[in-house]
Amino acid sequence: MRSLAFAWRSLVRQPARTALGIVGIAAVGALLFDMLLLSRGLVISFGDLLDRSGFDIRVMAADTMPLAGPRLDGAGALSDAIGALSEVEVAVPIRVGSAETTRSARAHETFTFVGAGVAQRRPWTIATGADLRVTSAQREPQLLVNRNLARLLHLSPGASLILRGSCGQEASAAPPVRFRVAGIAEFPFDTAEQATAATTLAGYARVCGDQASDTADLLLVASHRRSGPDAAVTAIRHLRPGLHVFTNEELVDRFERTDFSYFRQLSVVLASVTLFFGALLIAVLLTVSVNQRLGQIAALRAVGFSRRRVVADVLWESALLVCAGGLLALPLGLALSIWLDGILRAMPGIPAEVSFFVFERRALVLHAALLTFTAFGAAAYPMWLVARLPIAATLRDEVVS
Repeated sequence: MRSLAFAWRSLVRQPARTALGIVGIAAVGALLFDMLLLSRGLVISFGDLLDRSGFDIRVMAADTMPLAGPRLDGAGALSDAIGALSEVEVAVPIRVGSAETTRSARAHETFTFVGAGVAQRRPWTIATGADLRVTSAQREPQLLVNRNLARLLHLSPGASLILRGSCGQEASAAPPVRFRVAGIAEFPFDTAEQATAATTLAGYARVCGDQASDTADLLLVASHRRSGPDAAVTAIRHLRPGLHVFTNEELVDRFERTDFSYFRQLSVVLASVTLFFGALLIAVLLTVSVNQRLGQIAALRAVGFSRRRVVADVLWESALLVCAGGLLALPLGLALSIWLDGILRAMPGIPAEVSFFVFERRALVLHAALLTFTAFGAAAYPMWLVARLPIAATLRDEVVS
């Protein structure tokens, strides 16, 4: 009988111990799989979100987080100069602040307020109604609202809304401005509960009372397909050496080394702990099984079974337990990751479209490799016991007992 078949029969003869081992490895494997998904999930999801926004380059005035540094001066001329580069398709200046509206004498609603240059490409997606159009100074400026703000204020395309801006450190002293809602839009970086409105840069300046200001918090740039983002970044840095220009890939790398490194470190620690306890569980079960069968193993050695053969039996038992538990761990881990992802995405400041747990083939391969290593590690001590088993003394003790 081959070692694999012999190990299988040993496991079948002890169903309770086998079931305990498989369930334990399934639980450990599910946690390990989730930690592997978490280690790079936020980076992958954030990079995908940046790419889906339609812009592959960010231009800022300082080497800080987007929207956290000083503003770009001369934003209009700067966006025109960058947009005229042969490597660039479009450059859109963006301003971000907050605004409030009054629904009654005592109720004020404050929400995120975005001003954007009206170009052929916009950093949002229209869900209902129409996109922004440039209007004359005498007409009501147009406004886009997201679904949360539309639900909160009962807005629909064509509705009017009076806004007062809060675009700097202090509230604006400018008089309130009446806007007409052109449509309902989806903003890629909105959180689940965030209320957001967007208008043109001119409308933003009217609300903030700084029509003479020509600044922007950042420029969103889309490179030409034939040149790519790297060539566009080089051209922008050559045009204005003092600017801080990042491709989406560079921005993701930066977040991975700073803000997102916490999740990678957490996943490494938790994965190491789960692997240790998984190996400990299998090692204890196999050691107990070997100790219960010392007489049987000594008898097999006495009738001609080689040391390598009985050691291989123990190794196959460990491999079968880990393989069965590892396969069961995959659906358990996926279900658990969906539940945990919902909890983590509810944290404040997290964009609704970002996921913490993202499946990738690399995680599956690493999961299988780590469980294989666990199977070998857990079987090391029981194999050592079997390999050093004294045949004559063990048989004599079995007869005497």
